[in-house]
Amino acid sequence: MSKNSNKKYWNPYMGGVLLGLVLLAAFYVSGRGLGASGAVKSAVVTGVQTVAPSHIESNEYYQKYNKSHPGGPLHNWLVWEMLGVIVGGFVSGAMSGRLKWKVEHSPKITSKTRLIFAAIGGVFFGFGSQLGRGCTSGSALSGMAVMSLGGFITMAFIFGTAFAFAYFARKLWI
Repeated sequence: MSKNSNKKYWNPYMGGVLLGLVLLAAFYVSGRGLGASGAVKSAVVTGVQTVAPSHIESNEYYQKYNKSHPGGPLHNWLVWEMLGVIVGGFVSGAMSGRLKWKVEHSPKITSKTRLIFAAIGGVFFGFGSQLGRGCTSGSALSGMAVMSLGGFITMAFIFGTAFAFAYFARKLWI
């Protein structure tokens, strides 16, 4: 028995209830749901604006995005939401004694392989979130909360695709 096996984890049902309450509070306070891909997009637009301002001026997409966020993309509340998620994850891990600098992976692969495939998966999911006009939390979770057919379809495709590809990627974690 490992020394972490006696650590208590939150009840997943309680986590789901709390996530629902956070989503409800987001709708009440901001008038919109949660989402992570919007925060990444804001950070990318700000980075491009810092490094290549002339590119921003000549690109219709960036101009449209800047106009929809007065004061600049980092004034988008989703950026601060995601910073809170990151800080909260680290605080939670530290408080429960589970914060460690290691890569968990199958004994059949190396840490490097695990990190490479995690990065590839993240890029695919990020690209897909732009095609689908939102990530799991924005398009699916928030969409389902307002009974949007698109939210239900998005969630079905996210989990359906994961199920379909899990067989081929199983050796990365088993």
